[in-house]
Amino acid sequence: MRSVLAVGAHPDDIELGCGGALAAHRAAGDAVTMLVVTGGQNGPGLVAGRQAESEAAARSLDCLLIWGRLQDCAVQADAGTIALIEDAIRRTEADVVYVHAPDDSHQDHRAIAAATISAARHNRRVLHYRSPSTTRFEPSLYVDISAHLDRKLAALSCHTSQVESSAMVDPEVVAASARHFGAQARVRFAEAFVPSRFVWDLSPPPQLPLALAEVPAFTTALQRHGST
Repeated sequence: MRSVLAVGAHPDDIELGCGGALAAHRAAGDAVTMLVVTGGQNGPGLVAGRQAESEAAARSLDCLLIWGRLQDCAVQADAGTIALIEDAIRRTEADVVYVHAPDDSHQDHRAIAAATISAARHNRRVLHYRSPSTTRFEPSLYVDISAHLDRKLAALSCHTSQVESSAMVDPEVVAASARHFGAQARVRFAEAFVPSRFVWDLSPPPQLPLALAEVPAFTTALQRHGST
């Protein structure tokens, strides 16, 4: 079982960028934690229920939610932000980290990407996801979410205040993006990522005990000579 940490600057960032991958991780039995660094105080629509919306979205993905409590639109890639993300990595013992792409027109996204690169400097798997405000994105790693797109859309639908006020969270746009990346990945639907670092563990599978390994040969011998 892997431990996965997804870091996002605002409510709904994680669901937009890697919600399908998180659903796939949970289906595989991995532990998943979402760190939302700000409360989205300056986002579109009514903000009063934004925390409850994020909590509902995390429940729909069966993920643990952590709040960073920083100020929306004022995030800096400073020692405090790095320490916040380091603490989440340490607490979750994360061996896979998802975060914003560095090239983004939103200053919070850029700051969180830079801070996470520093905080996860000892991690072996760090993957950057695309946001609607990302300016340059050249993915080389994909996660098949064909079986999980509905869960991604359901999680996004929990963010009612933003779905109703922002075309960026339009379910049709989200599905079209997943289809686009799916075509690139040669699957039906996919999410795309740019790896900052990705170590592929090719350790051999555990060997069967000798007694079990010999069962097929023994059975064949019985079938060949007949059993009494």
